[in-house]
Amino acid sequence: MKTFHLAAEQSSSPSTPKRALCAALVLAAVALAGCGDKPKDAKPGQALASVNGEEITVLQLNEEMQRAGVPAAQQQVASKQLLQALIDRQLLENEAAKEKIDRDPKVMQAIERARSLIIAQAYMQKRIGEVARPTPAEVEDYFNKNPQFFANRKQFSMNQLVIPASALTPDLRKAVDSAKSLEEVAVMLDARKIQYGRAQVTRSTADLNPQLSSKLLSMPKGQLFAVQEGARAMLISIADVRDAPVTLAIAAPQISQYLSNRKNKELAQAEIQRLRSTAKIDYLNKDMAPSGNTPAGTQTPTAVAEAPGAAGMPAAAAPGTGSVAPAEAPANGNTDEAAVSRGVAGLK
Repeated sequence: MKTFHLAAEQSSSPSTPKRALCAALVLAAVALAGCGDKPKDAKPGQALASVNGEEITVLQLNEEMQRAGVPAAQQQVASKQLLQALIDRQLLENEAAKEKIDRDPKVMQAIERARSLIIAQAYMQKRIGEVARPTPAEVEDYFNKNPQFFANRKQFSMNQLVIPASALTPDLRKAVDSAKSLEEVAVMLDARKIQYGRAQVTRSTADLNPQLSSKLLSMPKGQLFAVQEGARAMLISIADVRDAPVTLAIAAPQISQYLSNRKNKELAQAEIQRLRSTAKIDYLNKDMAPSGNTPAGTQTPTAVAEAPGAAGMPAAAAPGTGSVAPAEAPANGNTDEAAVSRGVAGLK
C-alpha cells in the first residue's frame, strides 16, 4: 500500500494552495478506506444457494424441515432433497414473476387469504398458549362415560361394490332391494353392463356417528344397503359384527390428545365469541346475515379449525384401537339416507 507523507510535503512547499492540500487529504482518505477492513460478509452458512441472484437461506430450509417433520436421523439426506425443492420453487417463482402471474387477481387473493390465515392462527396460538394436559382422572372419566367407544366397542366388517352415482337409478335401487346377496347384485350389474369395483372395509362404533352405529347394529348379517357419496355410490353388505373392546391403558393416549384438542377448540371458540361481542359487525348484504337457525359465531372459523392444536380428533387412529372421539352426529338428528351418507363418508 502506498504511504502518503502529507506533513513532509506541506513543510517543503509552504506555498501549496489550500485546495491542493484538501485534494491530497481526500485522496488519502480514499486510499485508507480501500486498505482498511472489508465490510463483513453475511453470517456463515446463512445462504445455502443462489438462484439467479435470489438467495436460499438456512432459515428457509429449517422451515421446510420442520413442516415436513423429518426425523433427526434423516435430516442430513432430507436437507439436500429439500434444498433442491426450494431451488425448483424459486425457479418457478422467478418465471411466474416474469409473466406477472403474481399480479393475477386470483393469485393475489390467495396470497392475501394465506397471509390473513397465518396471522389469525399466530394470534390464536399466542392467546390460547399451552393447554394443560388432562389428568389421569379426567381420562378415566371419559373412558367410563363412553363405553361404546371402548368397553362395548363393536367392529363392522363390510363388503362393497362401488359404482358411478349416475348408475344408481330408481330401477337399480329396486332391484338391489330384492337381491339376497352382494354377489347377486354383481351378476345384476354385469348383465346391465355397469362397471364396478370391489372393496372390503372395517369400521367400528368409535369411527361412526351414533345414529349410523345403531342402524348398522340393528341390521342382520348380509343386509344390503346403498350409500351415495358425491360422484360414486356404494352397495354395501355387512359381513360380520364382532366385539372389539379397548382397554383404558391402550386408549389413554388418544383420549388425552382428544381432550386437549377439545379444550383448545373450546378456548378458541370462546375467544371468537369475545371478539364478536366487542366488535361492530354490519352486514351490508342483508341476505348474508346469519339466520335464526345458524346463529353467528357458533361455527368454528377456518382460522381456528386449521390452527395447530385446534382441530378435533383425527378420523384415523392407531391400528387396532380405533378412534376414541365421538363421530359428529347429523345436525338434524335424522337417520335417513342423508344421515347414513354422511356417516359412512369414510367407507372407501
